[in-house]
Amino acid sequence: SIFHVSKPRIGPVWASHSQTRTTAQRSCPLEYFLPLLQEFEVQWYSLQKERSPAEAEQLRQVGGIDCQPYMGDFLDTAFLIQQLDAVVTIDTAVAHLAGALGKPLWILLPFVADWRWLWQCSRSPWYPSAQLIRQPQRGDWQGAIAQLRTGLQSHYQMLSDGIPN
Repeated sequence: SIFHVSKPRIGPVWASHSQTRTTAQRSCPLEYFLPLLQEFEVQWYSLQKERSPAEAEQLRQVGGIDCQPYMGDFLDTAFLIQQLDAVVTIDTAVAHLAGALGKPLWILLPFVADWRWLWQCSRSPWYPSAQLIRQPQRGDWQGAIAQLRTGLQSHYQMLSDGIPN
């Protein structure tokens, strides 16, 4: 099984491929995630269903595991999420699925997010396991990633030990 590792297992999702006017502002380029993927003693399992061959190669280079071949439908995705310790995602269906499953979850949001995430809240009334991380300024994904880094560091005392707080 791809899940037999002793490190914490975290599933990132960085892009939305839905056809809405907010798709581009909701997606965080993978290159902003890459330093984070290399920084911690974590096994990353990409839950990104649609990704480019270049993104797949970037993941492979940082030791990430691409779960795309195992993701047929929401049931498959739910099974994958259940095998993980946490999920890090932008505002996608994976955020709602992981939240409904009660999985520890960080959701990266644009400065002006969808109404479901309320305004200036760091918690979701619908998903108690979710931490909401907002861009500090419009378009500032690097600022959101910096907040995520802090959130991961505070959730895991020592990521290399994999011991949650």
